[in-house]
Amino acid sequence: MASGEDRPTEHPVLRQVVLDTTDARGLAEFYRALLGFRYRPGDEPPPAGAPDPRGADWLVLVDPLSGCSVAFQQVQSLPPATWPEGAVPQQLHLDLTVETVEALHRQHTRAIELGARLLLDRADDPGEPLRVYADPAGHPFCLFVAAR
Repeated sequence: MASGEDRPTEHPVLRQVVLDTTDARGLAEFYRALLGFRYRPGDEPPPAGAPDPRGADWLVLVDPLSGCSVAFQQVQSLPPATWPEGAVPQQLHLDLTVETVEALHRQHTRAIELGARLLLDRADDPGEPLRVYADPAGHPFCLFVAAR
């Protein structure tokens, strides 16, 4: 562990965050491009025109630096979150950080180009510049400047 402390054996270990989606391959590709993660061996996209059985069920992306992973589970239907208002709460969201406001602006452009939809823009907030987006499946995620 990074802190040098051992985890007591009676505690579970968080393996990954799993996002339900009606398009596992599409959502995995969105986050692969946004975060620079890599597919778990065997989960890579097939050649163009070839069947994609893994993409129809379950895919995993892994951060090559930290080993953190995000999985994508295919579901038949999924009502998108209506956050910040409406009947469907966000239920879970990802917090992504950058070091500067300039980086926040660069990542905003990338997120939109990759298919994210802006839900809330507080990029001018002097205390915590942030933006909230919906990914292509409707899951909210935050992109903000981390406090030092």
